[in-house]
Amino acid sequence: MGGIYWLASYPKSGNTWFRIFLSNLLEDGDRPVDINELATGMIASDRMWLDEVLGFDTAELNPDEVEQLRPAVYRWSLHDPEVSYHKIHDAYTRTPAGEPLVSREGTLGALYLLRNPLDVAPSYANHNRSSIDQVIERMGDRNYTLCDPRRGLHHQVRQRLLSWSEHVLSWVDAPGLNCQIVRYEDLLADPLPTFTRAARFLGLPDSAERVAKAIRFSDFRELARQEDEKRFKEKPHQDVRFFRRGRSGTWREQLDEAQVRRLIADHGEVMRRFGYLDGEGNPLSG
Repeated sequence: MGGIYWLASYPKSGNTWFRIFLSNLLEDGDRPVDINELATGMIASDRMWLDEVLGFDTAELNPDEVEQLRPAVYRWSLHDPEVSYHKIHDAYTRTPAGEPLVSREGTLGALYLLRNPLDVAPSYANHNRSSIDQVIERMGDRNYTLCDPRRGLHHQVRQRLLSWSEHVLSWVDAPGLNCQIVRYEDLLADPLPTFTRAARFLGLPDSAERVAKAIRFSDFRELARQEDEKRFKEKPHQDVRFFRRGRSGTWREQLDEAQVRRLIADHGEVMRRFGYLDGEGNPLSG
């Protein structure tokens, strides 16, 4: 019997990088996997996935009606003999009928990829070609959504993100959910044990040799090389590099003092809980 492990994150928190690692781990080949041929499933909000399982065009429905049907789509994974791994940016919310968006029956667990919001803001601004101040505003907006149908039909359905803090807590504190947190900063600073712990949680091979090779094949220099050679199909804009620095703490070069204060004012409690602030509310290094 199959089921889904969700690779959950707020945007620009390392989800794509982790999926490339995961593809290399699964492939266990003698060369890095193609960044455009990842061995993980569709994003949870992919309209094609929903339409295929439901058997009709969800473009005919309003966003609430689509959301009401999404848990049934994910339950269908139980008919698949293989376990699957799917990216999701939605917060862990409930449908208008009160059912968890990701069906409990079809969910084996969730790996939550967490990143310092001080680094998320400039990275997300670059990704969206918007200002950092606009992104900071969105990160504090509990009504923030992706793929709003009022702006036209999208290949993905509406995703309710909530605020950055609410997004984090919706997953990590979800009652009864088998959830493991992995910090982006730990993947960078201490990769072998951190990736190994993640692989073990997902029920995947976790030998040191195999994990180390997958990490090496997922190095940002390799990803940038591939992106230079071929268009990365998940990149939203032709003129924006997707695989950039692969570093933590770059917010110190990109945010001004007022922007740092705003992010801490909005998200300080959650930042402190996960080690991004000291006891006095000051940002920790990295």
